Amino acid sequence: MRAYAPLILIAVIATPLAAAPKLADVIAAAVADPARQPEARAADATRKPAETLAFSGVKPGMTVGEFYPGGGYFTRMISSVVGPTGHVYGIENDKWKSAVKANADFVTDSKLTNVSMDSGPFGTVRFPKPLDLAWVTQNYHDLKIAEYGKVDTVEFDRAVYEALKPGGTYFILDHQGPATMTVADIEKMHRINRDLVVKEVTSVGFKLVAEGKFLHRPGDDLTLSIFDKAIQGHTDQYALRFVKPR
Repeated sequence: MRAYAPLILIAVIATPLAAAPKLADVIAAAVADPARQPEARAADATRKPAETLAFSGVKPGMTVGEFYPGGGYFTRMISSVVGPTGHVYGIENDKWKSAVKANADFVTDSKLTNVSMDSGPFGTVRFPKPLDLAWVTQNYHDLKIAEYGKVDTVEFDRAVYEALKPGGTYFILDHQGPATMTVADIEKMHRINRDLVVKEVTSVGFKLVAEGKFLHRPGDDLTLSIFDKAIQGHTDQYALRFVKPR
């Protein structure tokens, strides 16, 4: 038997290891997942989920904290990308009863074992383990609206900072608003100026490392509410990726 041992060793060494799938392919599969609901798919043309996921920095094995999942449009796709070795912890505003119910229904119906949902007073930052990625899409502006719950957004950002691992990512996507916006304007139009978000988030120690233009729409009238039928679904949006320094 000893005479064949070197040949066996060579054969083992020469056998190529299975290559891990490329991240772009993982994201494409998540977006194309046939289990996604038709109404979610219908929103893809305007929400550009593949570009959003790619820009956010989400990867297999990550622990993700998703703020305000709203029924799971992105949750299912994030779950697919992080895979069985990762986890998505969603947290909802407990005042948004329909969203809380939608999240609970999503967990029950999807049977995804790497997704957990929680709720609490608006602005609550509560996760069972340190995060690789904190995710807020189209909701940072809502944190300025007292009707939903009074939130100090700088303190919220500071809590997110503490919830992340060193080197972790804070991803924010929202509707652009005029530079001169007041809180009353934010409440009325459901927009927030990009520069204000950057100022607040970097004030607690985050570094802005990338900005995505894939939802930039220069034809948007920034003086209109995002719910105005003239621009609904076609607002100018920015994507920001911040990192907690190591």
